[in-house]
Formats: sequence, structure tokens, C-alpha cells
Amino acid sequence: MLSYRHGYHAGNYADVLKHSMLLQVLSLLHKKDKPLAYIDTHSGAGGYSLSDPFAQKTGEYLNGVAKLWDKTDLPTPLAQYIADIKHFNPDPNQLAFYPGSPAFVDMNMRPKDRMVLHEIHSSDHQILAEQFEGDKQIRVVKKDGLKGLMAAVPPIERRGVILIDPSYEIKDDYLNVAHAIIKAHKRFSTGVYMLWYPVVKREQTEEMLQLLATSGIKNQLRIEQAIQADSHEFGMTAAGLWVINPPWKLDSSARDTLDYLAPLLGKKSGKTIVKLEVDE
Repeated sequence: MLSYRHGYHAGNYADVLKHSMLLQVLSLLHKKDKPLAYIDTHSGAGGYSLSDPFAQKTGEYLNGVAKLWDKTDLPTPLAQYIADIKHFNPDPNQLAFYPGSPAFVDMNMRPKDRMVLHEIHSSDHQILAEQFEGDKQIRVVKKDGLKGLMAAVPPIERRGVILIDPSYEIKDDYLNVAHAIIKAHKRFSTGVYMLWYPVVKREQTEEMLQLLATSGIKNQLRIEQAIQADSHEFGMTAAGLWVINPPWKLDSSARDTLDYLAPLLGKKSGKTIVKLEVDE
């Protein structure tokens, strides 16, 4: 897990979906004028240079955020997503930097909101801590995020968004993540849990998701984009978000977003899913 660096993948198609939906969740929750806590279990470095060797080596952002950069017909979730990225860049006309999840949230925080960011990778933790140094609304913790999650819930605000976005480098990560969410939900059942997941081996991903679906937790929504058909060859063919307690109308925002992204970022063999897997 400690070898994983998100810089290789910053701005790819999975990030487009993850971050546009994260922004929608925040927007929908901000309709209530009450404090909100954002808890991130795997925060990364907070921001990434797309000219960095990590990003240039894979070029994944070219088939992700770069394809939306100059579009003028974006649906609302993607329009906000691109607007925030332009705000994050020193030159809003040039796509040079990509914000991580904490930076997206920071751009949309209200004075009454708060963030708890976990990052165990030494280099990324240092960058993240320096980025938010002196900000009393943001706490950066150098700790395994799944263990830190239990100390962070329930938040004092009693309203919160929890993003769980691990590397999945270790096979046990899949089931460990599911068990951690189930355990956290027992302590904080009203929080919005957003689990990002990859599909490299479909059966491995589905085992994790089914553990959540059969846990007794209600109101679980799947939002997934497969850019191509599942394959036994190496590589991620799909990515998605499994959302517990999705805010009202998140499903319709997700459908609008995926209807736009599917032909732009996916192949003909790809597909999208927006489905309430467990009822309220």
C-alpha cells in the first residue's frame, strides 16, 4: 500500500466520476444550513502536477479530465467540476494541475464545515500537511485511514461525508474496507459513505460490494462507469462509487453525468450503472 502514488492516475476517467459526484454530494448537503464534517481515509497529496513524471508516464488524464476541458455543453455536475479545476490552476486557461479530493472539498467548504484528512504515505502526507498548514478547519493525520475512521466517527457535527478511496494494492484491502465501513456505520449510521472502487477482477470487487449489500445497512446506491467490457487481462476496465445514504437526487445527477461521459470516455463495449442496490 505504501508504494501507491495517485499522481500516476490523477485526472483519469475514474477521477472524473469520483470528484464530480463528490462535489454533487457536497452541493446537495449544503442545501441545509448546518455544519458538515468531511472525513477522507486516503487523502493523497491534495494536488498533482500533470507535467510531473508520474502523470506523464501514464498520460491517463488525457483520456479523462482533458477531454472535458474545453467543452461548453457540460451538465451541471461536470460544469462545477471543471470550474473548480480551473480555479485550482494558476492559469485557468491551462490544465497544468489537478486537485485531489481534499482540494475539491476545500474549494467548497463553508466557515462552519470541517475536514479530517488521513494519509499514511510519508511524502504525500508532508505535501498535504504543508498545503493546509495553519488552517484550523482542517486536521491532517498521518495514520492508516481505515483505523483513523473509527476515531473520527461520529463527528461532533452529526452530519458528515466519508470518502473511502484506498489503493486496493493488497488483496485483503477489498474485504477490510467493507468491514471497516460496516463497523463505522454502527457508530455513525446517518453519515454519507462514499466508497470508490476499481474493477480489475470483477469477482473480487463484487465480493466486497455484496458484503456491504447484505450487511443490513439500508439505502445503498451504485454509480459505475465501465469504459469497456470486463476482461481477465491486466488493467482497470471500470470504476465506481458505492454510496450509503446518498442525498436526495444524487441518482438523477449521476445519470445525467454518466450519460454525458459514456460516449466521451468509454468504448462501445462499455456501460454505465446507476442503481439503488439496497432500498431505504
